Amino acid sequence: MTCARSDPRPASDAFRIASYNMHKGVGADGRRDPARIASVLAEIDADIVALQEADRRFGDMAGVLDLDAVRALTGLAPVPLERRGRAHGWRGNLVLLRNIDVERVEQIDLPGLEPRGAVMIDVIRAGQPLRVVAAHLGLLRRSRLAQALALSEVLAAAPPRPTLLAGDLNEWRLTRRSSLEPLMPHAPGALVKSFPARRPLLALDRILACPATDVIEMSSHDTPLARVASDHLPVKAWIRARDKGAALSA
Repeated sequence: MTCARSDPRPASDAFRIASYNMHKGVGADGRRDPARIASVLAEIDADIVALQEADRRFGDMAGVLDLDAVRALTGLAPVPLERRGRAHGWRGNLVLLRNIDVERVEQIDLPGLEPRGAVMIDVIRAGQPLRVVAAHLGLLRRSRLAQALALSEVLAAAPPRPTLLAGDLNEWRLTRRSSLEPLMPHAPGALVKSFPARRPLLALDRILACPATDVIEMSSHDTPLARVASDHLPVKAWIRARDKGAALSA
């Protein structure tokens, strides 16, 4: 399959991050086809990808993707994790990187009625320190609020570093009723509709940035293939890191 590449890089020091709930490889047509997910990743052409629902939920929670095929097609490689069984990710969260060095990885359990988690990684990209948190928050508002508070505490305790949070945060509001309020003081205000993929109405998938990062452009990745490969569209943003001293919750 020939994949349409994403829009061009806006500046030499910018990089692209994307978040994609891949729905365990099951598309909007009800078929499980992980190869379509890999092709969408090739379309996006990101340097960092936060995947959600990368593993089956029950049984041995086996990872869905052919990671060797993904790497051959996109150059993206998974961040090493302490995995359970045949899982690729942590609570379904998997981070893929291209030409980026990993310094530290932390797997975070999040509170709530259903198992949820996050992956926090400290990396060096082109000589620039960066922290990326990949998360999938719960369906219930009170669970999301508790999870956002937990993440804000983890970030507050971590050494300062330019920080991005990417994931399916299951929240579409920007007002004070938003369950993401603990993480919002420095988050960009734009919402990008990503769900459901065939007719996007809700902005469930988000990329939040600290003051030390410029969000140059943020959009959904809306292509014919992306509309069928999962029930969510990916979201993507061009990012430029400016300062080594700030964190998302600063």
